Amino acid sequence: MQLKTILNRVQKFKSFVYGNVVWLDSDKNLALLVQVVARANSKPICSGCGCQRPGYDTLEPRMFEFVPLWNIAVFFAYALRRVNCETCGVKVEKVPWADGKNTLTKTYMQFLATWAKRLSWKEVAVTFRTTWEKVFRSVEWAVQWGLAHRDLSNVQSVGVDEVLWQRGHKYLTVVYQIDTECKRLLWVGKDRTIKTLLRFFRTFGKERSAQLLFVCSDMWKPHLKVIAKKASQAIHVLDCFHIAMHMNKAIDEVRAKETRELRAKGLAPILTHSRWCLLKRPENLTTKQEVKLSDLLRYNLKAVRSYLLKEDFQFFWDYVSPFWAGEFLDLWCKRVMRSRIEPMKKVARMLRSHRALLLNWFRARKTISSGVMEGFNNRLKLTTRKSYGFRTFRAAEIALYHTLGALPEPEWTHRFC
Repeated sequence: MQLKTILNRVQKFKSFVYGNVVWLDSDKNLALLVQVVARANSKPICSGCGCQRPGYDTLEPRMFEFVPLWNIAVFFAYALRRVNCETCGVKVEKVPWADGKNTLTKTYMQFLATWAKRLSWKEVAVTFRTTWEKVFRSVEWAVQWGLAHRDLSNVQSVGVDEVLWQRGHKYLTVVYQIDTECKRLLWVGKDRTIKTLLRFFRTFGKERSAQLLFVCSDMWKPHLKVIAKKASQAIHVLDCFHIAMHMNKAIDEVRAKETRELRAKGLAPILTHSRWCLLKRPENLTTKQEVKLSDLLRYNLKAVRSYLLKEDFQFFWDYVSPFWAGEFLDLWCKRVMRSRIEPMKKVARMLRSHRALLLNWFRARKTISSGVMEGFNNRLKLTTRKSYGFRTFRAAEIALYHTLGALPEPEWTHRFC
């Protein structure tokens, strides 16, 4: 079977035919050159307006890189025609296998972009004997095409979070769609300021923002302000994970301080090696940690009382009615404020200031969870780690949209991978 027969089966272009196939003289690697010829009497298409126009003249043949065959590089050679367009003037014709001045065919770019989801960009470049820049351009093209063709008409629930992506407290603001039927990355922006999240809502549009039913976020003040302004009709649910994180941080602070005090007084180091006994959920403790925790509960220590207050708060999530959940929250905060444990009192004041948003968890009938966001954040960190970090925000943005955006892809007559 000839190569032209294979190409006509898997990659056929209207108004163009394949000509001779020859070997390219190369000292390093094997390569095939496929001549592409325009059909007789066919008119070129203007790259400006997309209409068929009469030809003006023909340029020198240009080479376009195609998907390799048996790891042998394949190039299309075609002499582009210039078009005499009455609307756009003299333009170079538009060809179906490439965009603009790109020397990579669309099929080859989609091929590299698909492999870039499985391997790092450098590994893709090495495997297919190309360059990192070509892989990046391919992924960028796939992302731009996907963003232009994705459907945002039925986004009802979004989650907002910030993720550290570089040293020096450099953060990304990420917005996920967390609907039951669709979970994906909607938008990523640099920094975690008010202006950053405002850019998302401007990009998302007023009509789509007005259709949001639920928004999930942590207690970062810039996010709270923007969400209250731009999506005031939505039920704003606070991230349960960050509430537990603040409590664990307070308990750890109490334990560390009390350990130092006991050591200074020359008392027995009871709290030594007890960190995870106090921070982990009871069902997740090991046998050794269970024994250690049972010993600790016999002592009237601030760390132990903080642990008991944290465990009592877990009943808050079992309520169904927002009213009774609010009653429980008020009583729990009163107990904490009387405990004389300053780190826990700080948590109680924080919960009181966000009381209405906490109760939205029950108004949303417990359907909006931050677990989806944390799962996406783990995949985000994996993408960054696989690439050994990103030097520029543009590269990070492209990689995250490509991996987490669930973007649509062009339909091809044949899938090469």
